[in-house]
Amino acid sequence: MSRTNSRVATVILAASLTGLAGCVYPPLPNSGKVHGDRWAVVRAADKDAAEILDSFNRAEEALRTRNLDSLMALYSEQYRYHGLSKGDLRKMWQEIFDQYDQIASNHIFSRIQVMVAGKNPTAEIICTGNLWGTSKETGKQVTIDSWFYETHHLVYEGGEWRILGHGEETTKALRFGSSP
Repeated sequence: MSRTNSRVATVILAASLTGLAGCVYPPLPNSGKVHGDRWAVVRAADKDAAEILDSFNRAEEALRTRNLDSLMALYSEQYRYHGLSKGDLRKMWQEIFDQYDQIASNHIFSRIQVMVAGKNPTAEIICTGNLWGTSKETGKQVTIDSWFYETHHLVYEGGEWRILGHGEETTKALRFGSSP
C-alpha cells in the first residue's frame, strides 16, 4: 500500500472510531423517548402494543416529573429481578432521584410479543436503551445504566401492563454492577 493510501486508510479508521465514540457515551440520544425499531417484530394485537408503549411513556413522564409513586406503578407486585423485589427497587429508584437531576431513559423496542396463556397475558419486549441523569454532585451528565437487546417481561394485571422482571433467566448474583 502506498504512503498516501495508508494515510487515507488511517483517516477513515480514525473517523470510524470517532463515530463509534458516540456509542460509548451517551449510548443513545438523550431524548427520553420510547421508540420502535423500524425492523421491530410485533406479535401482539394493536391494542396491546399501544398499551405497552403507553406504559413505558408514562414511566418516562414519571422520571421527568420525579414522581416515584407513578414510576413504581409500572412494576408488578410480583416483580423479581436477581432476587430484588418491588420494595428493593423502590429504594434504588429513590437513591437515583436523590443523586441525579434531569433523569430520563430511552427505549428502542426490537420485538414485542404478547402471549395469552392462563389468567393474565404476558409480554416479552426486546429492548436496547439507557438511563441517564445529571449528577447533583458534579453537574455532569451521567449514564446510570444501559442495556442492549435486554428482555423486559411484562404482565397484564389490574388493567395495565406492568414490568415483571428482566433478562432471559433469573440469577442470584448481579452482573458487574448492573441495576434493574
